Amino acid sequence: MAEPKLITLGCRLNSYESEVMRRHAAEAGLSDAVIINTCAVTAEAVRSSRQTIRRAAKDHPGAPVIVTGCAAQIEPERFAEMPEVTRVIGNHEKMQAETWRPAALLDETRPKAQVNDIMSVRETAAHLIDGMEGRARAYVQVQQGCDHRCTFCIIPYGRGNSRSVPAGEVVAQVRELAASGHHEVVLTGVDLTSWGADLPGTPQLGNLVQRILKLVPELPQLRISSIDAIEIDDALFEAMSEPRLAPFMHLSLQHGDTLILKRMKRRHSREEAVALAEKLRTARPDIALGADLIAGFPTETEVAFENSVKLIADCGLSFVHVFPYSPRPGTPAARMPQLDKATIKARAARLREAASAALIAHLDGKRGQTVMALVERGETARMPDFTPLHILNGPLPVAGRPARFHITGHDNERLTGVPA
Repeated sequence: MAEPKLITLGCRLNSYESEVMRRHAAEAGLSDAVIINTCAVTAEAVRSSRQTIRRAAKDHPGAPVIVTGCAAQIEPERFAEMPEVTRVIGNHEKMQAETWRPAALLDETRPKAQVNDIMSVRETAAHLIDGMEGRARAYVQVQQGCDHRCTFCIIPYGRGNSRSVPAGEVVAQVRELAASGHHEVVLTGVDLTSWGADLPGTPQLGNLVQRILKLVPELPQLRISSIDAIEIDDALFEAMSEPRLAPFMHLSLQHGDTLILKRMKRRHSREEAVALAEKLRTARPDIALGADLIAGFPTETEVAFENSVKLIADCGLSFVHVFPYSPRPGTPAARMPQLDKATIKARAARLREAASAALIAHLDGKRGQTVMALVERGETARMPDFTPLHILNGPLPVAGRPARFHITGHDNERLTGVPA
């Protein structure tokens, strides 16, 4: 089956949705199109989306260029005005098989933008994909949208309000993926810890995790993607003792200063973040922690910034994603007193230095160990605690299966190891 060219920008959820779109478009016979799944998390992400569209049109002359994703959902007219674009598709529409029928999609008599009000969407359907990284790992979307309104974030306007996939559908997807040979399944969503709030009985994420682990015993490993630190429920802490739940949590912390967190409209304090990290390590001593941190948020003083730097050590973070703040039009933070770009850039660089030092310390601690890691593709593997590993010396272990490695060192970003 011929498949369209698909370019994905942004988050893991976009990557998951791109696989759904790839299947729908291929089944509809839309094989010669270029589909671009955009991101709107920052102003830079939107600019990059536009650049990608121009480059794709140049590289594939004559091919229909279909644009979708968060940037397209939020600013459909802006993308529809681009001469390179054939059609703009909303985030809800892109997941519907009927959207990708060429007769309708490429009909020049129809409006160029097919984008409905995302806030009116009330349900999220389950979409089963065959996997994204060979047979190593597959992603299951269990939740969509966000009910929170952080002052820096435009994403709720691209994704809509929070809605959950019922537990039974999630379990059925996970069971099918495990049966087809996937070693690991990752639960993903926009605001994962809000899963269940809109379902009967308002179950929590921990209930879903425990249910999957109990009802799909043939699944070797379950992983949770990024979660909101303040919403980890007791059942999820209980599940942390289960060896089949990967010992890794990526926390949406955003900052290390309580006043800035309040101005961001986050729902946790610095002290609560540190206490959470300690509680997670108590529940699972072998856990590794990651986090998102923003540098240069409006009104951020030098003292406030240093609190973010110190948070990396205070929480024992090993994997930190640093984002230099950029104002998104339409958000409250864009109307706050802004820092100059040079200061933001310099602080982001300093925060990355601290993050790099923390990662190196984490990697140093693995030297000389013999570990299990899931072989992904080529010469790459990943440990259960998310630590990446570059495989030295052949023959290479089978992709999609775990293998044992002796750690020889690292290159400051990933471990190096040989099959043991």
